[in-house]
Amino acid sequence: MTAGMEAMDDMDELVVEGGSPLKGSVEVRGAKNVVTKLMVASMLTDEPCIFSNVPSIGDGRLTQAICQSMGMRCRQSSEHVLAVQTSDIIRSDVPAEYAGSNRLAIMLLGPLLHRKGRAVIPAVSGGDRIGPRPVDFHLEGYRMMGANIEVRDQAYLVRAPQRLKGTEIILPYPSVTTTENLLIAAVLAEGKTFIRNAAIEPEVMDLIMFLQKMGAIIDYNVDRTLAIEGVKSLGGTKHEIMPDRIVAASLGAAAIATGGDIFVKGARQADMSTFLNALRRIGGGFDVESDGIRFYRQGELKSITLETNVHPGFMTDWQPPFVILLTQAHGISVVHETVFEDRFGYVKELQRMGADVGLYDTCLGRLPCRFASSNYKHSCVIKGPTRLHGADVSIPDLRAGFTYLIAAILAEGTSVIDGVHHLDRGYESIDKTLCALGAKITRRCGSYASESSAVTAKQ
Repeated sequence: MTAGMEAMDDMDELVVEGGSPLKGSVEVRGAKNVVTKLMVASMLTDEPCIFSNVPSIGDGRLTQAICQSMGMRCRQSSEHVLAVQTSDIIRSDVPAEYAGSNRLAIMLLGPLLHRKGRAVIPAVSGGDRIGPRPVDFHLEGYRMMGANIEVRDQAYLVRAPQRLKGTEIILPYPSVTTTENLLIAAVLAEGKTFIRNAAIEPEVMDLIMFLQKMGAIIDYNVDRTLAIEGVKSLGGTKHEIMPDRIVAASLGAAAIATGGDIFVKGARQADMSTFLNALRRIGGGFDVESDGIRFYRQGELKSITLETNVHPGFMTDWQPPFVILLTQAHGISVVHETVFEDRFGYVKELQRMGADVGLYDTCLGRLPCRFASSNYKHSCVIKGPTRLHGADVSIPDLRAGFTYLIAAILAEGTSVIDGVHHLDRGYESIDKTLCALGAKITRRCGSYASESSAVTAKQ
């Protein structure tokens, strides 16, 4: 995506007329948090890889642009199928222009070191503004595997003149991106690597399945340890990307919050069991079918106490849409965020729309929390049910964006939502999808408005 395209996206607004329950059927595409990592991992080989169920989202296009700048060739054989091949990596420095766009730059360390012996990574990280995401865990892991790391002119200069060596790495926190990055490094390292306290999210497992298809040897132990036996080379393969469980949960929350009924084709129970348990506790309805999950309102919603955690806990990315769902539940709900300290940055705009949500810097939960002695407001109390009203709101991050959409569809009156480029990063044509389900949304692109049409979903 070029700077000009990003500027155009920054100007987009969504105008939402509230009061419509969402009903119908929609198909969820591949996971944003998988497709980006798999594209990077494919650069470990010079052979072609073919991905199916590829979502058409901003982060995917951006990752494709970054990888193409490094030498990858891409061919879209059909709407959701992408063939990639990196016959040669043509540069060892990640262009600085991509430094603040997303967090994929640091993931390129593995392919660059294995194939070029050298990498220059911009020191500025990107992604959502939901709390610091330092790369210390990543760099320390590479250092333990034999890489030499220097900081020069706002960039990390990393060298591995010899093959990376297997080692034992104990992560202080089961970070998803760190686990994935070290996996990509370890599969071609000499000897065995043990990643302890590793993330075990379904997205990590999908990456492992892809690497195994390429020829990697990776064992998973019950104590959160990944054991990787390095191989000398990897080959090309085909892989279908797992459905996006965050999008599926977002649509499920929207169905129940608006009093609607949505069948999400592709949603998988195994990936969403903790979310489904929470829905059942508040009185939300769902039916698991062979090809997806139906979400619907059963009756009066009840309050709940909820804590986010790493998998298999309640996913932090499920939290924002679930909070707006809890504004429609009877009683007082409590949500304790233990993963990202600034995740509740979206609440201020919801308060302007009438939500009764209070933020606290204390741990209102029972789980051990890294933010217990901090001043971060990482707990919230929600009183419901609350009648929301339309407002002009600005999206601060991806998941907040969908939360605002649910709130606007629920609200009385008109809402204008800007910062739509955040939303487009992870949701494929979401305004058109929601319109197909009964929402009344108009996208204003710069100086003109266009009715969102039903293209990706059908009633």
